[in-house]
Amino acid sequence: MSRAALLAGIAGALAGVGIVELIVLLSGRPRASRAVVLRVLARLGRRFGAADAPGDLRGRLVAAGSPFGLRVSDLMAIKGGAALLGLACALPLSALLPGRLALLVPVALPAATFLAPDLWLQRHARARGREMEIELPDLLDLLRVALAAGLPLERAIGDVARRASGLLAREWRTVAVQVELGVPRERALADLAQRCPAPGVAALVRTLDRAARHGAPLGEALTAQAAEARAAYARRLNEQAARAAPKIQLVVALLLVPSVLLLVGAALLTAFVA
Repeated sequence: MSRAALLAGIAGALAGVGIVELIVLLSGRPRASRAVVLRVLARLGRRFGAADAPGDLRGRLVAAGSPFGLRVSDLMAIKGGAALLGLACALPLSALLPGRLALLVPVALPAATFLAPDLWLQRHARARGREMEIELPDLLDLLRVALAAGLPLERAIGDVARRASGLLAREWRTVAVQVELGVPRERALADLAQRCPAPGVAALVRTLDRAARHGAPLGEALTAQAAEARAAYARRLNEQAARAAPKIQLVVALLLVPSVLLLVGAALLTAFVA
């Protein structure tokens, strides 16, 4: 395979990943348009048959918050519909390309569009995790105070969740409601860890499970986890700032410096001519 064919295949794959997002971004009402696009893709995928779902798909869907109420079967139908859309776009494109490129694009583009919903799901999960990471330290402090006041764990989680707002607080309220309805606390906490992709939530569930099994006090553990959650968030902000510095330098080197040199050159040329 030539270098040109490889580059064309990569470009086709990247174009396929962006097909679904481009359709949405060109729409005037993003959320309503997303729902319409997903319904159309799901209907198309079901009509031609959907592939079997991988074993970890349900966990990834739950971690992303099950956007638009999607189920595993719905997502697989959307992936199939997206692949068919990619194939429909690739066929006329391949007719315009020479040689091996005409054979590569009909394979790369449907494969990329089939994987595009997975990328969209991953972005949702990361966004949820970042939002929960910000909320977690304050909720841990409130939970520690509630437990120190003598409240049982289930009631403390429910009271803290009802007095707070945010995505993680809603998930805590779900845990409290499940326990009130008779769901075992271990199962409710395990489901919480699956729904919340923030690393600190999984650590909290393990701490609560150890405390329930061995009767260990929670006050010091919650204080330490709140401090660690704040430190982790601060580290992430520092990493983002560190990554932003080279980008700023690149903009300065490619745009500002040549502009200044052109202005200096024009001034010197004007003085020389005069």
